Amino acid sequence: MEQKFSKQVAIVTGGADGIGKAVAQRLASEGAGVTIFDLNDERAAETVAEFDASGLSVDSAHVDVSNEDSVKDAIHKVVQDNSRLDIVINCAGIVGPTSTNILDYDTAEYDKVYQVNLRGSFLMTKYGMAPMLERDYGRILLIASIAGKDGNPGMCGYSSTKAGVIGLVKGIGKEYAETGVTINGLAPAVVRTPMVANTHPDMVKYMTDKIPMKRTGSLDEVSAMCAFIVSRECSFCTGAIFDLSGGRATY
Repeated sequence: MEQKFSKQVAIVTGGADGIGKAVAQRLASEGAGVTIFDLNDERAAETVAEFDASGLSVDSAHVDVSNEDSVKDAIHKVVQDNSRLDIVINCAGIVGPTSTNILDYDTAEYDKVYQVNLRGSFLMTKYGMAPMLERDYGRILLIASIAGKDGNPGMCGYSSTKAGVIGLVKGIGKEYAETGVTINGLAPAVVRTPMVANTHPDMVKYMTDKIPMKRTGSLDEVSAMCAFIVSRECSFCTGAIFDLSGGRATY
């Protein structure tokens, strides 16, 4: 595979499994040195060992994306160890309660979803941006969701925080549009991941039925699009939300 990320340094959050793992593998296979940020140390170690056996340059760090000190210190270490940071892809996210209307939606559960999905996106952007600006180059990609555009009933926490991620991308993209750092978002429809496996089957059916292609997305499809968005080729896009929805997106 073409080594278009040769000598570049990337961070992928939630990289121990699911979309994050697929994205980390794609970047590493195209030459990037990748550090996975994840809370699941055991799963992260297994993923790193798997990649290492394939000859891919991937490391991991225990990071809670909702904790400011954890994010700040971990990003600082990556930059310190590599003298640069080129790419940040924030895949860490949680669904929270599903098939639950707002009257039954526990406020503490909502706060958990917010802390990971939106606060985590904010922190990874804030602390990932600074070292990129020093070199006037960088790519930040936040994984949002079609739920942030359309809203999924019974998932108010997930839908509203992913909508917040979309707003964050659009606002920060405009703030730094005249620099060499771009910030974009990806809004997938339902993709078969371990996170989806924990979603109520009725909810998965609802989301899949709304996709005109009548299927879920694949991890290969997600990682391919992510790789393009954070490449040097994608240089005239910032503050943009890329759809990966099988035709579900209407705007």
